[in-house]
Amino acid sequence: MKVIENTVTDERKGAMFSMFEQMDALHPQEPHWHLPLIGVDPAHQGKGIGSALLSHILDVCDGQNVLAYLEATSPLNVRLYERHGFEAVGSIQAADSPRIIPMLRKPTPMS
Repeated sequence: MKVIENTVTDERKGAMFSMFEQMDALHPQEPHWHLPLIGVDPAHQGKGIGSALLSHILDVCDGQNVLAYLEATSPLNVRLYERHGFEAVGSIQAADSPRIIPMLRKPTPMS
């Protein structure tokens, strides 16, 4: 918080803190894996790499019988996450910020 207070302009702080409050309100309280950053080099997108990364960690979540949670920052990502069983649980936006879509996936029973 200190870094934000010292580096973000006063006129942007309200929006930033609003984003954090919205994120906190939608973040699951039960045990879960939070997947904060998943990325693929743009030159290699569309080749199944993102799906492979997700499949691996989702197998871990399923094995532990816990939720998976993430915040999608792009409409293209939302479609990818939906194909892997995630569902939107809200929308986060403040001022002129990009819209963030928090998404949750319930564990799939292992067979």
